[in-house]
Amino acid sequence: MYIENISLRNYRNYTELNLAFENKVNVILGENAQGKTNVMESIFVLAMAKSHRTSNDKELIRWDEEYAKIEGRVRKRNTSIPLELTISKKGKKAKCNHIEQRKLSQYVGNMNVVMFAPEDLNLVKGSPIVRRRFIDMEIGQVSPVYLHDMSQYHKILQQRNHYLKLLQTRKQTDTTMLDVLTDQFIQYAAKIVERRYEFLSKLQQWAEPIHSGISRNLEVLKIQYKPSLDVSESMDLTKMIEVYTEKFDKIKKREIERGVTLVGPHRDDLVFFVNDRDVQTYGSQGQQRTTALSLKLAEIELIHEEIGEYPILLLDDVLSELDDFRQSHLLNTIQGKVQTFVTTPSVDGIDHQTLREASTFYVSQGSIKKVK
Repeated sequence: MYIENISLRNYRNYTELNLAFENKVNVILGENAQGKTNVMESIFVLAMAKSHRTSNDKELIRWDEEYAKIEGRVRKRNTSIPLELTISKKGKKAKCNHIEQRKLSQYVGNMNVVMFAPEDLNLVKGSPIVRRRFIDMEIGQVSPVYLHDMSQYHKILQQRNHYLKLLQTRKQTDTTMLDVLTDQFIQYAAKIVERRYEFLSKLQQWAEPIHSGISRNLEVLKIQYKPSLDVSESMDLTKMIEVYTEKFDKIKKREIERGVTLVGPHRDDLVFFVNDRDVQTYGSQGQQRTTALSLKLAEIELIHEEIGEYPILLLDDVLSELDDFRQSHLLNTIQGKVQTFVTTPSVDGIDHQTLREASTFYVSQGSIKKVK
């Protein structure tokens, strides 16, 4: 899988931009604040219908304009599929093959991407929300059902929290509606947790040998799901629902007192262990970075396993954050099999055949030209 071209209109600092890409490494050079990352972000947004940098879609629209539009063609096996995303103050419209998609969950997955940016190095040491976002975005790319379930889950969570607030402040006293929302909440929560366990089991199978290779066989990586209540991978859906139901019965009074939902996938976390030690607490910066890199490379292989094609890899200003050995490992892994986009101020000091053979673009003040 690779993206053949992209067109931007009123996107960030670009009034209009049209670029064609080759199915290899594409390096985007330029000083900071010139628009390198905006190009990278636009590819991500075209794939995922949301940004990795902001949750406010309005920031993607060029100043004083009404809308932003991203168009591109993705080559999958022997077909070329046009994708289009329009972002306005009213919301988003997505088209695949010129047909508007009723739901974004039906659109996401037509183009698969793996993003590796400096903030992903916080995957290990950052807050649980970073790790939950990582799981949800990766499963969502290969499972429209999961995206739909997550969307429904968050709607019910919002409604449930709102009703708990009403009960807390005595604006409501009848708990019947809370019980209805709790039942709906549990159904989606159990399905989400079951799918996360399944995904992480596959991610573990890929990440462990990759991490071993990067650490020169000195380290063993283990990924552990940390749910907010006592469920486990060995449980089936019925058992999980039973455990959730019992828990919510027990904490009902406390939730009303607090006015918020206390357990569920929105409060779960991941823990990474290297040689049986928690990397977040006890790992060196090098171990934390190796773990993050291993997870991203494992993602590429997992998506390939799920859909039969390699995703597009986006490396946003991350090469300079890695030492020579990790840089080489990353570039050796992608060489010749994954269309890759690299943004960097300079390739000086990175001596690797992959970059010597790359297409190169130069960005300056919102205009781009191909230099190689």
